[in-house]
Amino acid sequence: MRRTSRKKRSTLANRAIAASAALILGGGGLVAVNVYASAGEGPSGSSPPTRTQNAGRQLSTIDCPEAVDGLPEVPDEARREVDRELAAMDTQITEAYRQFADRKEEMARDPGLAENALLGPLRSKRAASLDRIGIAIGRVGERPAGLESLAGCSLRSDDSRGAGGDGAGDGNGGRGGGQDDGRGDGDNDRDQGQDPGRGEGPGQDEGQGGNGPVAADFVDIRSVQPNVDRPRKRRGASRGTFTTDCGRNENGKFNPDNVIVAPGVSNGAHHMHDYIGNQANDAFASDDDLANGATTCRNQGDRSTYYWPVLRLQNGQNEDDVDADGGGRDQNVGEIQTPSQVTLKFVGSPVGRVTAMPRFLRIITGDAKAFTNGDANANASWSCTGFEDRQVKDKYPICPEGSQVVRTFAFQSCWDGQNTDSANHRTHVAFARDDGRCPRGFRAVPQLVQRIVYDVPPGPGFAVDSFPEQLHKPVTDHGDFINVFDDRLMKKMVRCINDGRRCR
Repeated sequence: MRRTSRKKRSTLANRAIAASAALILGGGGLVAVNVYASAGEGPSGSSPPTRTQNAGRQLSTIDCPEAVDGLPEVPDEARREVDRELAAMDTQITEAYRQFADRKEEMARDPGLAENALLGPLRSKRAASLDRIGIAIGRVGERPAGLESLAGCSLRSDDSRGAGGDGAGDGNGGRGGGQDDGRGDGDNDRDQGQDPGRGEGPGQDEGQGGNGPVAADFVDIRSVQPNVDRPRKRRGASRGTFTTDCGRNENGKFNPDNVIVAPGVSNGAHHMHDYIGNQANDAFASDDDLANGATTCRNQGDRSTYYWPVLRLQNGQNEDDVDADGGGRDQNVGEIQTPSQVTLKFVGSPVGRVTAMPRFLRIITGDAKAFTNGDANANASWSCTGFEDRQVKDKYPICPEGSQVVRTFAFQSCWDGQNTDSANHRTHVAFARDDGRCPRGFRAVPQLVQRIVYDVPPGPGFAVDSFPEQLHKPVTDHGDFINVFDDRLMKKMVRCINDGRRCR
């Protein structure tokens, strides 16, 4: 089902670790560049040993430290300026990636070109942005030290090119990384034999537009072993559910903004989002704008905003945004698919009662940069109708005839009791621990579980929008939510969940 798109905006941030020099073999020759450890290999800011990465592999993308993770707590007075600089750093990477994609073969032939024409200028721009971040924080607090260590970037390969991988996923439909990834046997991953480009699209080693996805990013769902564990609920659990109906974005509201991460920045996300619920949502929406905005939700007491990257068919057909920011200008091409079904369900805690969410609470789940950041914050599950006891996180599912693709997000369900947002947009909320309890100092709130279904042709011919350098990897999928329930309806939700009822 086709939906045309509109030009607009959105964002996320970069990433943190320290640098070491190395030689990378790319294409046909050695290229001297700065190499960075992947997130999760060590503490943020630690210096990994010098090593050679990607030997013999084709260089595929640009990998930069996630700057937001290397910052101290940002004072509220400095946050807007800091957010703008973080968004500018995303734009810098996007522009560098375009240059890299255009000159990849030339850079492989000329060992100094990558450093002189790409990484050196990018490093200088990032250093200037980081300096401005330091100045902004220093005006109202203590200026953070060592920000310059976040300036460097590297070229890296896409390890999945030409190789398969096992279908991965912890399968619990809940939290993301940091857990056993539950890799199934997945031996059929690379031999499901279909070309992700399909039709007029590119070959299976390049993906749509030459920057992904590739054949190894897909797995036949039938090759994945059942891996979903339903958490056991204890006495006193809040067993009710509350479902809100806000449609499927039938009216085609899209933009590449992200008002949570980059308020006031057009095209902060460099990829297009579907929006349901609040219709006032763009980069410039204030809380008052959202409170007074129209909503697609059936119950007008729910003016919350729910958004996620669009899913596109990779069939060589252009969408209306082929020349627009967030669309073709950011390597996101193909026909945008309207979901066949969207379910927004709020559930309770397996160990106790829940309390109301504060109005304008912001939650981001998943990581739009998980391909380069590592999967510590990845939190999307992929499956197929009829096979939802099998879920994968780092593969797109190939569904059999008659089955539809399913994306699921289970949002963080613990709140710190004080803040509706935080500087990195994560630390004010948390996932429950393995025993179902919230971390110390956090309280349980209704958990949003979002299920999005697509009726797409069988085979590996689709992908979610992403930052260009993230190569449309499924692990980069993410969802965003701003609570704009009115007080009366939020109280009804909490009572319903705590009383064990099913309400709509």
